[in-house]
Amino acid sequence: MNTTFWSRRRELVAGLLVLAVFSLAGLAQAETVQHGGLRVAFEGKLSPKALPRSAEAGVSVSVSVKVSSTTAKPPPPMTKMSIAINRYGHLNRTGLPVCQLEQIQPATTQDALAACHRSLVGEGRFLASVVSTGTAPFPSEGKVYAFNGEFEGRPAILAHVYGTKPAPASYTIPFVISPTKGTFGTTLEAAFPPVKAGTGYITAIYLSLSKSFVSHGKHQSYFSASCPAPKDLSQAIFSFAKANVTFQGGPTLGQTLTRTCEAKG
Repeated sequence: MNTTFWSRRRELVAGLLVLAVFSLAGLAQAETVQHGGLRVAFEGKLSPKALPRSAEAGVSVSVSVKVSSTTAKPPPPMTKMSIAINRYGHLNRTGLPVCQLEQIQPATTQDALAACHRSLVGEGRFLASVVSTGTAPFPSEGKVYAFNGEFEGRPAILAHVYGTKPAPASYTIPFVISPTKGTFGTTLEAAFPPVKAGTGYITAIYLSLSKSFVSHGKHQSYFSASCPAPKDLSQAIFSFAKANVTFQGGPTLGQTLTRTCEAKG
């Protein structure tokens, strides 16, 4: 082949690597979407970044949503949230014990873990703005424990939080798991019950999902993934996740999170 071909090829590879470097630099920053005074920041991470090129390895999937207002008016309450994961990441529930909603709602953190500790698949954090009378259905803060479960007969992740401020409250968010086609292979979708105006609103949800377990004598991972980089490249840029949040009486704000992975083998 002529030197012009190889020169262009080197330029293309160099360009892709530069894009990868910029993408890696943006991992520590949230992608922010704004509509009027309503602002939503989305973050997501896949760990580890070094993954097999063709096989799959266990990974941790972390996502967060932060809601704020740029005006004196508070944000409206959330009504729906969906998180779609790239098709190169697979969720495996086979062999995991199933936690039922009535086992952890209502319940303190201690009671929820006692009932469903074998179903635990992740942890996180929950933050909300709640009036001092404590009339909102959720606490102002608390640690999230995510359990492999079911909701209305469908597979789900039950995100349970318990807090004591401004008053003791137990709150569980069922994220229903659905297979999808195209770029994103798995969708987690939650519907939030109506919240009375002026009682409070959720400001942030952080969730990290990861679990290793044994099923039928084989080691399994709750989430596993590969890095689909071409054979002549060590890195791939891909659409890691797509997140959407719908607000009460307001808009739906969303963002696709682009990330990179490093191919092994």
